Amino acid sequence: MNAEKLGKIITFLRKQNNWTQKELANKLGISDKTVSKWETGCGLPEISFLPDLADVFNVTVDFLVSNNAVDDFALYESLVDSYTHSNRAQNKITDQIETLTDEFRGASTFDPELYEKYDVKRGLRDYNGVGVRAGLTKVSEVVGKKEVNGQIIPLEGDLFYRGYNVKDLVNNCDTEHNTGFEEAVYVLLSGKLPNFHELEAFKSSLANYRTLPNNFVKDVIMKSPTSDIMNSMARGVLALTSYDYSVNDTSLENVMRQSLKLIAVFPLLAIYSYQAYVHYRENQSLIIHNPNPRYSTAENILSLLRPDGKFTPAEARFLDACLILHAEHGGGNNSSFTTHVVTSSGTDTYSAITAALCSLKGPKHGGANLKVCQMMDDLKAHVSGYDDKDGIYSYLSDLLDGKVFDKKGLIYGMGHAVYSLSDPRAVVISDIVKDLAIEKGLEDEYKLYTDVQTFATELIAQKRKIYKGVSPNVDFYSGFGYRLLGIPDELFTPLFAIARVAGWSAHRIEELLNTTKIIRPQYIHVGTRHKYVPMNKRKK
Repeated sequence: MNAEKLGKIITFLRKQNNWTQKELANKLGISDKTVSKWETGCGLPEISFLPDLADVFNVTVDFLVSNNAVDDFALYESLVDSYTHSNRAQNKITDQIETLTDEFRGASTFDPELYEKYDVKRGLRDYNGVGVRAGLTKVSEVVGKKEVNGQIIPLEGDLFYRGYNVKDLVNNCDTEHNTGFEEAVYVLLSGKLPNFHELEAFKSSLANYRTLPNNFVKDVIMKSPTSDIMNSMARGVLALTSYDYSVNDTSLENVMRQSLKLIAVFPLLAIYSYQAYVHYRENQSLIIHNPNPRYSTAENILSLLRPDGKFTPAEARFLDACLILHAEHGGGNNSSFTTHVVTSSGTDTYSAITAALCSLKGPKHGGANLKVCQMMDDLKAHVSGYDDKDGIYSYLSDLLDGKVFDKKGLIYGMGHAVYSLSDPRAVVISDIVKDLAIEKGLEDEYKLYTDVQTFATELIAQKRKIYKGVSPNVDFYSGFGYRLLGIPDELFTPLFAIARVAGWSAHRIEELLNTTKIIRPQYIHVGTRHKYVPMNKRKK
């Protein structure tokens, strides 16, 4: 293909749609620099990328390729309508769709005071943010307060996996081989600490399961690259059903087998999906490493992601700690509750875990650490330096007043639905990320985070009605640590999923073991009834 002529075609189609280069880049999930290279004839899209390019412009691939050789560009312009795909109409928000949406809005919006009238707990939480009791679990315990004589007393936060304090799991694990996550997974699935031989056998099982079917990477992951790695992972999980001959067997033994398989391959689904994205959408080299059976989960993630496969002990230690801390957090968080709800219907493991993935993908659940990083990037652009304490304080004040960043009045990474005085995960991770920052020579940036934590706590207490204490949560420091590791933003939430699939698996098996009824809460109808009107008597 001729790069210069194809660049002219891309430019013409972009301008025809009134898109900027950045807007086109966002639709394609690539950088605007890549679009600029194409349009100036300095680079060609990969052949496998042409279907996506054609789809965005609603033209055929043949149209892009055949007209690439047309010397008379005026002739090309005259032909554009005849080659236009019918997708153009299907992707358009029509007057009919706008009208239907307005009618739905009018028919379904109701007074928020009705929640209080019917004693309905919005978000399944009461006025103080305490969740309604929807189930029982032995998997983990989240502690942020206690009740004394009918009064709620805030406590320093604690998190227990099967009764074991997560701080102990992080601080006492094997830091030489970075297998703390493997030990935590064993605890969640068995209810006990493994001895040496049990842990070694468990690690060996995960290593054996950490492989994808023949041609899976080529046929499933590489053919549909996207910047949305969580969606790619969900597609990959569902695709694995084609290779499981007992997919619908919900016996505990089979579900345990399926769970171990998914825990083992989640890093592959995430990182291979990312590698496909940067290759086909960003024109970067395609580098696919095989997992190393001698490496832990944390070590494999770093090795798979990096071109040279190398990492330092401090880097693996930090990531291993993050995986432990994100592996589980009670049955009431949105994705774990989703696992319980979907499991109660009797569906298969792959469907239940996919539902949990889709829940975690939501920005209100799994995307908080990235939001913290974006907020900190914006803060840096508004202050004169990391030691500009007055500027930091002023920015955070404006942030709470909704004047800067996304103007939502939030300091991301501060506060939690359950914890009040402290989030135990943040306490643990802040010390480990400090060591990593020192290794990277970025102590000043770590100090910036601690200053923000101090100022934010003070400002939130001044500007908000606080019914409990406020402190940084695990997301406040984890994103900073991921960036220290060079982990791309697109993998922040997938890393959360790589860890949390262990907790989802434990909750799924617990639901199958202890309950037989489908979860089916009540919704109170607050609409009105109408008499049916025959067609010939309706208003025109």
